[in-house]
Amino acid sequence: MPDRDQLAADFAARAGWGAARWLPLAGDASARRYFRLIAESGATSVLMDAPPGLAESVADFTRVAQHLRALDLSAPKILAEDPARGFLLLEDLGDALFARQLKADPGLEKRLYTAATDVLLHLNTAPPLPGLPVYDIATMADYVSVLAESYAGTDAAPLVAAMRKALGRLVPDTEAMILRDYHAENLLWLPERKGLARVGLLDFQLAMRCHPAYDLVSLLQDARRDVSPDIEAAMIARFAAATDAEPVAFAASYAALGAQRNLRIVGLFARLARQAGKTRYLAMIPRVWALAQRCLTHPELADLAEIVTKSIPEPSPDHLSALAAQCPAR
Repeated sequence: MPDRDQLAADFAARAGWGAARWLPLAGDASARRYFRLIAESGATSVLMDAPPGLAESVADFTRVAQHLRALDLSAPKILAEDPARGFLLLEDLGDALFARQLKADPGLEKRLYTAATDVLLHLNTAPPLPGLPVYDIATMADYVSVLAESYAGTDAAPLVAAMRKALGRLVPDTEAMILRDYHAENLLWLPERKGLARVGLLDFQLAMRCHPAYDLVSLLQDARRDVSPDIEAAMIARFAAATDAEPVAFAASYAALGAQRNLRIVGLFARLARQAGKTRYLAMIPRVWALAQRCLTHPELADLAEIVTKSIPEPSPDHLSALAAQCPAR
């Protein structure tokens, strides 16, 4: 057994789950691994393996989870932890991911997205967790450099400058707590719970402070599934009305944040493929590119759109094939 596996087994044993059966769970784009532990009694838990130096700190996950639970939201309870070695044992919230529920029953879309939007409204009004880093304009602009470098192979400076100018003009300096990867693959439907607790929360260890529309974009412009235009429009209107936001200004902020997030994700997906050989992410690029292009049609983003058009190639079959050819074998 490799050393990491032995360390995980030792951690599980110390937590009282030494006799449990292990079932690997689907991971994400990071170096983290997840296992469902099934005891002889039928009780279950989830073990997170986040190798120090390769994955985000489990201490950050614990800190954010405890904050979210204090707000009566359904982050998993921490059952045991070994932050020095990068292990957590978590409450098992089940398998009812929004994405799976919606695939099985598309008629649930309005109900689930309304519940998820209301969680964001709650986070917007609650005091944010102290000490969270700020996802400021300069950082957001710098983060899109991955699009030029990993996807297009071009100089990132003009794109970063145009993004910084657009965000600085359209995104007010408001700092709600954002979870950053708030989408259908990280949300669980828990209908047996009440109110906001019906939405189970995963993958929030990179929480920051930013404009509250950022997580709304993450939810409604999903890299992995198409959200119906009617639902997107209804949730934007619901959020803007509940926060007393001026609709035109809020729409501009939403478009600017959507352009930033989606362009960055295109670059991240290209980097995951080229550096880690995760070529499955290349197939997701056309959807995210289309979302970015839709955001860039906003009149206030004309200058940014011009830079993107001039310097970033569309994800044509030829361009995606060229990226795939640069990927290491796995």
